Amino acid sequence: MKKIIYTSNAPEPIGPYSQAIVANGFLFASGQIAINPENNELNNPSLEEETHQVMRNIKALLIEAEYEFEHIIKTTIFLSDMSLFAQVNEIYGSYFKSDFPARETVAVKGLPKGLNVEISITAYKG
Repeated sequence: MKKIIYTSNAPEPIGPYSQAIVANGFLFASGQIAINPENNELNNPSLEEETHQVMRNIKALLIEAEYEFEHIIKTTIFLSDMSLFAQVNEIYGSYFKSDFPARETVAVKGLPKGLNVEISITAYKG
C-alpha cells in the first residue's frame, strides 16, 4: 500500500507527479528545486540560497511524512555544472549529522526553470 505525501510547505508539483510517496517504510521524494512554497517563486539569488531552499523543501517533505534527515538512505544531486559541486556539497552535508546516505551527483544539460540544483531522496524507516 502506498500513501501520497503532500504539504503546502514544499513546492506544488509542476506536472503529473506527487511530492512524495511512502510505501513499505520507504519514502520516495520527487526532485526538489529552489521554489519558495510561500510565494511559489524561485529562490535563487545565489547558489548558496538556491541549495538551502532545495534542502528546506526536502525537510518539509520529511516532516510531513514523519521522517528525518537521518532516515535518508539515498540521494541524487543534479547540477547544471560540476564546477558547482564543492559549494553544493558543503551546504548539503550541513543537513546531516552522521551516517551519510549513499549518493550520486551528476551534471545535466538543463534543470527546470534554468536552476542549478535539483535533489531527490529516498528514505527508510523500518
